[in-house]
Amino acid sequence: MTAYRLSSGGLVNRSRPLSFKFDGREMKGMEGDTLAAALLANDQLLVGRSFKYHRPRGILTAGSAEPNALVTIGKDGRGEPNTRATVAELYQGMTAVSQNRWPSLKYDIASFNGLLSPFLGAGFYYKTFMWPSAFWEKVYEPLIRRAAGLGKTAMRADPDRYEKAWAYCDLLVIGSGPAGLMAALTAARTGLRIILADEGFRLGGSLLSERLSIGGVAADVFVHAALDELQSFENVTLMPRTTVFGWYDDNVFGAVEKVQKHVAMPSPDLPVERLWRIAAKRAILATGAEERPLVFGGNDRPGVMMAGAMRSYLNRYGVVAGQKVAVFTNGGSGYRTALDLAAEGVEISAIIDTRSASSDVAPQGVRIIHGGTVQATKGRHRISGVIADRGGLDEFIACDALAMSGGWSPIIHLACQRGAKPVWSDEQQAFMAPTVGGEMEIAGSAAGIDSVSGCLADGAAKARLIVQSLGRRAQEAEMPEVEGDYDPSFAAIWHVPGAKDKAFVDFQNDVHAKDLGLALREGFGHVEHAKRYTTSGMATDQGKLGNVNAAGLIAGMRGVSPAAVGTTTFRPFYTPVSFGALAGTARDKHAQPVRESPLHGWAKKNGATFVEAGLWYRSAWFARPGEKDWRDSVDREVLNVRNNVGLCDVSTLGKIEVFGKDAAEFLNRLYSNTFLKLPIGKARYGLMLREDGMVFDDGTTSRLSPNHFFLTTTTAMAGEVMAHMEFCAQTLWPQLDVRFVSSSDQWAQMAIAGPKARLVLEQIVEDDISDAFFPFLAAAEVMLKGGLKARLFRISFSGELAYELAVPAGYGEAVADAIMEAGKAHSICAYGVEALNVLRVEKGHITHNELDGRTTPDDVGLGRMMATQKPDFIGKRLSTRFGLTAADRVQLVGLKPVDATKEIRAGAHLLKEGAKPSTANDQGHVSSACFSPVLGHFIALAFLKSGRERIGEHVIVWDGLRGEEVIAEVCNPVFVDPANKKLLG
Repeated sequence: MTAYRLSSGGLVNRSRPLSFKFDGREMKGMEGDTLAAALLANDQLLVGRSFKYHRPRGILTAGSAEPNALVTIGKDGRGEPNTRATVAELYQGMTAVSQNRWPSLKYDIASFNGLLSPFLGAGFYYKTFMWPSAFWEKVYEPLIRRAAGLGKTAMRADPDRYEKAWAYCDLLVIGSGPAGLMAALTAARTGLRIILADEGFRLGGSLLSERLSIGGVAADVFVHAALDELQSFENVTLMPRTTVFGWYDDNVFGAVEKVQKHVAMPSPDLPVERLWRIAAKRAILATGAEERPLVFGGNDRPGVMMAGAMRSYLNRYGVVAGQKVAVFTNGGSGYRTALDLAAEGVEISAIIDTRSASSDVAPQGVRIIHGGTVQATKGRHRISGVIADRGGLDEFIACDALAMSGGWSPIIHLACQRGAKPVWSDEQQAFMAPTVGGEMEIAGSAAGIDSVSGCLADGAAKARLIVQSLGRRAQEAEMPEVEGDYDPSFAAIWHVPGAKDKAFVDFQNDVHAKDLGLALREGFGHVEHAKRYTTSGMATDQGKLGNVNAAGLIAGMRGVSPAAVGTTTFRPFYTPVSFGALAGTARDKHAQPVRESPLHGWAKKNGATFVEAGLWYRSAWFARPGEKDWRDSVDREVLNVRNNVGLCDVSTLGKIEVFGKDAAEFLNRLYSNTFLKLPIGKARYGLMLREDGMVFDDGTTSRLSPNHFFLTTTTAMAGEVMAHMEFCAQTLWPQLDVRFVSSSDQWAQMAIAGPKARLVLEQIVEDDISDAFFPFLAAAEVMLKGGLKARLFRISFSGELAYELAVPAGYGEAVADAIMEAGKAHSICAYGVEALNVLRVEKGHITHNELDGRTTPDDVGLGRMMATQKPDFIGKRLSTRFGLTAADRVQLVGLKPVDATKEIRAGAHLLKEGAKPSTANDQGHVSSACFSPVLGHFIALAFLKSGRERIGEHVIVWDGLRGEEVIAEVCNPVFVDPANKKLLG
């Protein structure tokens, strides 16, 4: 037994006591407790300090909307800050630590901020930290960073596992209270696949916290019987400890299951959390309603608690929040709490009702103050009483706890996450769920139903509607009779005026009523502006408790209805989701999937050294005995390709098949150059632009038949280009008959380059590939010797006679082996992406080093590819902006050092000779650089202001990072074979 634990009652397992620590103090709890319930049982009302003023704070709620009781649970890598004690399931050996205090929770030196509160009002940071500007970096920013946040993240690696999974069902029921249970039962009896998910570790919702009789048995017994029936169905999945946090397109829901958050030492064979993506044909939102706090002076002190929460701790956990309790209410919930507390012998000092009269039943002998308000609370670490105003006369009422109830707000966040806005109801004095269509039905208290009996009936009715919509029929069952139900109606009150102490609207962010008034006076009266100016509705609770009161206060100050104010936007996540759950198994070396090309095995047995390139492992170079470093290997590979022949794996290029009678028109609009009349059997280099006129990606497109094109993208942009095409087809030109599919993984593709490339391929390919029959930019399906169909493209990234051969992925390694065997007589070698980079720089070919999102076609020397005679293409209009056609824009040039022994590095900046390094004197930058074994010195591609006019000029290549300066000559970016004689074979 502990100080505030009842000797009997509650749903905890009294035969299983648990030990835990809070701030180093050993405490006792029971199996079935939350950490908050156990803290209350140990008379630990003070649990934290507020964010801004460091005021002492206690437990306010009993659920996921808790703004105060945020603690760090666990230690080392398992330390989890900002955990809500109200939903943290107690386990043996739990270690919890309070946050946002120093040196201790009781004696926090930062509580001095309370004295500075006149200077820390809404928007103070916008005003205070603007001047002097020199203070920002050295004073203000470090100060803000030290003060920001509540808990501190663990700095050690998390040792636990996380995973992701998909689930599919006909009906997802969100919430296991009376509406959710009856909905699940009704639908389950028809044979539909049902998932019932609830964030609580025990299913039953509000029924676990109320003293009711349902069908002649206690509410918890009714819940147990309902769950037993649901578990008997093979078509039902029960998911406790699972928070549905988001509603996405196609009726897919995001949910996080706490698999092992309730054990001290998680099993390594199971994840601690599992992220679910639940694809549901239909859903029922039965999330209930959240009790609203009252806004009055000192409403944040430890001992002030929501009336429904106090009732929950009493009835579910067998814990009382105080020995002498006052109740401040505007409706029936406060009276119900008083009745339940009085039944357990707790003294009720008074019920202060804002209404002038009510028909609610109070405990016998308890004083009721109608038309009264609470003006202030007394006490620091626990309240000692309240100041009640009864008709202008202040009265001190002694108490050690205050239950407050300001009415109820339906929990409708999920229903609003796809853009629909809540609708204000004058009758309900709350924001109600909008109409969201047949995919989701709102049931029970979430739909504004007041009573438990009404929730049971509404859950069953909404389930029958859904069952019928899915082509089945549900029998209408008789609803169990509810005894002990009460009227939770209320008369909304947004603010108790005349408070001398702060009256808090948002407890977590220390936003009080005067902050909202200041925001309104300073022009931030829109609810979204007020949120950002005051921070009301931000942080982990996202305004679950305070948003409606904030809207009511703003409405009152503006003289309008809350309907005209509205609420802030509801977005995922409903409650915080850990990074571990979002990452799942994608961590450490599994942070992203390892993708090996179809030629990976070939490259490995040829001695490749691999490098991570985007999602892929690509062969960087192929070392041979006697080569001292990678440069030796790369130089050899480059020279061999220039003089003989080489084989390079280019399978990682993005590959997209495009089909349809409008495929040519689609590509013509997608690319800046023309594709409408591309002949069958021909390939063409293409340049895609963004809408702002900047280059998006480049690659080749081949026409294999009248309505079939094969498009390649750069390795890095394969996914982005596919998404871009999807957007264009679905949104910009849905009338075009075009279809496309990614075939990147279907083909193994290899480049065979060098003056002897045709001699090698002729031993592999059955078809005639002579220059006469297969000229430059030819593209066709060919037959390999042995009967394998393949695709052959005469394109070159090296500037040499070159081909790219694509074969089905499963044959890639065998075909590469055959090519290497056929090429032995011609001194063939394998070459990697490092040699490929040198070859392309020598030839002046561009990659995303040059296409970095800031360059236009003209910048990279491809301005003539802009087919301005075309009616339209993406980027055409904005590419003519003055800034993109200015004469002093940077242009692609080549650089070679005047002293051939000097090295030029990528990233260096360009200056005029004699100029000092500064942004004003900056003339451009080096985008790519390498050593050219053909030329015997370093070369580079660079962007230089008006570069094409400055060929022959000397510039300084300034590398401030390494402290180097090199004099370089500006030259043509094509260093090798500018006449393209080798390319044409």
